[in-house]
Amino acid sequence: MNYLIPEWEKQEFVQLVFPHKDTDWNCCLNKAIDTFTEIAYSIAQYEKVLVCYQDENTIKHLKHKNFIFKKVQNNDTWTRDFGAISIKKDNEVKLLDFKFNGWGLKFPANLDNQISRKLFNIDKSYNFVLEGGSIDTNGKTLLTTSQCLLEANRNYPLTKDEIEKFLKNELFIEEIIWLNHGFLEGDDTDSHIDTLARFIDEDTIVYCKCEDKNDIHYKELSLMEKELKKTKFNIIPLPLPEPRIWDNHRLPATYANFLIINNAVLLPVYDSKDDKYIYDLFCELFPNRDIIPINANTLIKQHGSIHCITKEYFSYALK
Repeated sequence: MNYLIPEWEKQEFVQLVFPHKDTDWNCCLNKAIDTFTEIAYSIAQYEKVLVCYQDENTIKHLKHKNFIFKKVQNNDTWTRDFGAISIKKDNEVKLLDFKFNGWGLKFPANLDNQISRKLFNIDKSYNFVLEGGSIDTNGKTLLTTSQCLLEANRNYPLTKDEIEKFLKNELFIEEIIWLNHGFLEGDDTDSHIDTLARFIDEDTIVYCKCEDKNDIHYKELSLMEKELKKTKFNIIPLPLPEPRIWDNHRLPATYANFLIINNAVLLPVYDSKDDKYIYDLFCELFPNRDIIPINANTLIKQHGSIHCITKEYFSYALK
């Protein structure tokens, strides 16, 4: 059976790329390294961690039998979006390398775009822009947003129909759900799906919901909810954390940016009144996995969270 591998299948390792002074993390580098370190050790309790770095000083404190170190030059640390994508083809895991152009030419990406080809045995490379955070799957259905995949600086002049055909053919997807609504203020990815709505099993999607009619997100997230209700899937709302402000702008705090790993889930929390509710909810949603809360307030200062900085792999494909 050929399919796009969902996150909850058995993993070999998770990839992280550590921040350094030449990344945008320089504004809060020590706090960022602390958060990346906490995430790395949390994952290492359950599986191996591929720790990529440019500056040895940022990772010299890391010591664990499950850490694998690789030195690579990088523009930034958003591994989800430049990491390789795993499919199952003829009962073997294959890695696909898609083009990464800094979320539609917003940021430099020349080094990040090379990382997967340098590290992994890639089965196939494409001159097609596809960020890992822009898609989510249960293995058969692909969940994505029109705002991202149809953005002009990614794959223009391809039409929506052409993009859908390409994705179905290359990722072995049976159907694609295009969400035409939903966004988070402060997000610069053009509404990546992993900030808005995620599969947690074959039949269930969790999604961001805004209850405050005076919040800038209320209308769009309500319209997104209506779209999700029209699907065949069970849907479960996740409250939107109260506004997090830094440097005079709102940060894209979301509980949807969790990471599923072997026997656990890393859950972003924000010192919010809803953190305890979300933790209890995830304990119910993932009864056979440990729930590990990670304070993600530093991560959202650069407009991402736990899922954005990690990428899971399902075979040992390192060169």
